[in-house]
Amino acid sequence: MKDAALITPPVLSAYGISKQFAGIEVLSEVDLDLMPGEIHALLGENGAGKSTFAKIIAGVHRPTRGTLTLNGQPVEITSPIVAQKLGITLIHQEPISFPDLSVAENLVLGRQDGSALSRVPWADMVREARTLMDLLGVRIEVTHLMRGLSIADQQMVEIARALASDSRVIIMDEPTAPLTPKEVATLFTIARRLRDEGRTIIFISHRLEEVRALCDRVTIFRDGAKVATDTIANLTDADIIRLMIGRPLKEYMHKQGSKIGDVALQVSGLTTPGLFRDISFTVRKGEIVGLGGLVGAGRTDVAKALFGIAPAASGSIAVNGKVAVIADPGDAIALGLAFVPEDRAQAGIFRSLSVEQNITAAVPGKIAPRGVIRRGVEKLLATQSVARLRIRLASLRQPIGELSGGNQQKAILARWLLTEPQVLILDEPTRGIDIGVKAEFYDMIGALAADGRAILLISSELPELLALCDRVLVMSEGRLTADLPRGQATQESIMQAAVPRTERGEAA
Repeated sequence: MKDAALITPPVLSAYGISKQFAGIEVLSEVDLDLMPGEIHALLGENGAGKSTFAKIIAGVHRPTRGTLTLNGQPVEITSPIVAQKLGITLIHQEPISFPDLSVAENLVLGRQDGSALSRVPWADMVREARTLMDLLGVRIEVTHLMRGLSIADQQMVEIARALASDSRVIIMDEPTAPLTPKEVATLFTIARRLRDEGRTIIFISHRLEEVRALCDRVTIFRDGAKVATDTIANLTDADIIRLMIGRPLKEYMHKQGSKIGDVALQVSGLTTPGLFRDISFTVRKGEIVGLGGLVGAGRTDVAKALFGIAPAASGSIAVNGKVAVIADPGDAIALGLAFVPEDRAQAGIFRSLSVEQNITAAVPGKIAPRGVIRRGVEKLLATQSVARLRIRLASLRQPIGELSGGNQQKAILARWLLTEPQVLILDEPTRGIDIGVKAEFYDMIGALAADGRAILLISSELPELLALCDRVLVMSEGRLTADLPRGQATQESIMQAAVPRTERGEAA
């Protein structure tokens, strides 16, 4: 951002913005000026208030009190449609789309004029959509339905929609969480170009290296209040972490000691044509085995096959030395498997149900042994889980969709821990959660392994794999390309095995 931008009037100003949910104040008296032509980071722990503040600007929530001005004029942003008409667009942390409409249709929603009898300009719509995809450098067929796209591709469609809207203020809430390094680089190039055009970008992220590489200024939230705004160059990472959590944070990624026991999960020749083939590996009791690779390599497809969501066409699975038939998730749960999915919003939570109901959803035998829910038992199990995992919430009866992403993720893990699993499959368990909650997750994962659980950890964050895992498996183009012991696993060795063969210059 140019220094001159600091003496120009703000494009958007917030004065005393506060918000309550269920009588609990989650945002308190936030003042903030956003300048034209800047990339402004919002940082804080999960539940600190940054996403709530962003959603108020985007019209998703209305403030309990406080005012907003746009270009010096007071505005009431009563809905996302109003925000869009004012030139404000929010790219959500969890991609939001209409799954049974095409990519092209999703891109133009809310921007089409005309009456119900107007003809839809299909050819123009498809042409514009393909231009946007080309601009992002993404190969997505725009005539295909959104249903079935990967999380990364859904996110790129969200980004393209924001570009198509010609917004002056673009809010990016954890936009890079599901993206490959190449896609992140493309996004950053586009963000810088938009900034140079005079647009304002609000960038919410838990990855400090991204904030430092991209952003001009940073505002830090803690416990619903703004605690600092400064240029990123004036703050060290240690400063930022201290401001976020109120204390210095020691090294938060480390491998706890655990005794490696017998094989708990053995996978042999698992194959589903078009997705993955000849997948074979083992996970032992007390062992954390990482599964790395680029987005689209087939890692999540393997996880879904193991848990019976989409069983493999061939191959075998053995649990504790016995060949298992896993035709659906019920079979997997009965065998002692648990699965924390990558797509928290769509596959992890029951958004309209309470936190209590979400936590106890996988143990009907405990809460309703004769078909009638015992409310006292349900409440007790949920209360114990909330205390064990330190889930921040207003009430057990609160809809889980109102919790922050990190607290939703804790609730999902709490659900599966109630099943007392022997094998835990964790698919991107720390995606979109802050440093403080990540530290808690790493401690929990280590403690579960030390307790004798076998853990398959799927992650796109190489430091996470290197710090936590006893071994790292790598997938590329649906095949296992490496099995690296802890001493041999490096960022370089993992990436070398993850890059498709054609990109490495090898014969396909």
